Amino acid sequence: MVREARLDPEVEVIWDDFHAEVNVPSEQLRRWLLTRGSGEEAFGPNPDLNLPEPGRRILQVLTKRKVDLTPDDIEVMRNAIERIRALTAAKPSRGNADDEWRHSLLDLGHDVLIER
Repeated sequence: MVREARLDPEVEVIWDDFHAEVNVPSEQLRRWLLTRGSGEEAFGPNPDLNLPEPGRRILQVLTKRKVDLTPDDIEVMRNAIERIRALTAAKPSRGNADDEWRHSLLDLGHDVLIER
């Protein structure tokens, strides 16, 4: 009989909050980050290494199972949750700032156009 390791209840909450806030599928986030990071030197032998931060770390966490999270991963999740919530609370009224705001959220894996 295989026993599952019990996770810290706080990790469970962070996991749920992270996946509620980071609402962009991992492959879509990867494509977005590749687009954002596509500078003159961005596409070297391994383009994933040139993904912009913190999106690259968020993308790495999205590929993990809960039981495989490291303390660094949990910190990435906490920071992403805080940044997404702060940005969504500070929505600009309109104009170019709105595009920059949305792009900043997309860099974190959150698309305001996806309904919750």
